[in-house]
Amino acid sequence: MSAPLPINGSIVIPEAELSWRFSRSSGPGGQGVNTTDSRVELSFDLAATEALPPPLKARALERLAGRLSGGVLTIAASEFRSQLRNREAAEARLAHVLREAVAPPPRRRRPTKPSKASVERRIAAKKHRSDVKKFRRTID
Repeated sequence: MSAPLPINGSIVIPEAELSWRFSRSSGPGGQGVNTTDSRVELSFDLAATEALPPPLKARALERLAGRLSGGVLTIAASEFRSQLRNREAAEARLAHVLREAVAPPPRRRRPTKPSKASVERRIAAKKHRSDVKKFRRTID
């Protein structure tokens, strides 16, 4: 797992900027549950990184402000019994979170209104439906 972490086509996080912590995972796991450090915490110091250009770094810091603790983003993975699979899951989640955080904002919606013809068609259909129901009534 000692390889750089690709985020997108132009951004790669060097392995030196990632820090790993391992601990015992909770939950079922059989005989090895009390001896295996399978839970993984992957920390990435977003505030001090040099891997992101300044505008993308500022965007990521703003979007991830609620998840950061002292400028550090931490991802925990303990869903698998194997430490290797938890490491892979943590890396994949970190890449996904950072990819979304540095993505450009979506385009603003351009307000539109229905065309005159579509409004007329809708009203004509409503009148037709009203007439159908009116002709079903019994005459007193």
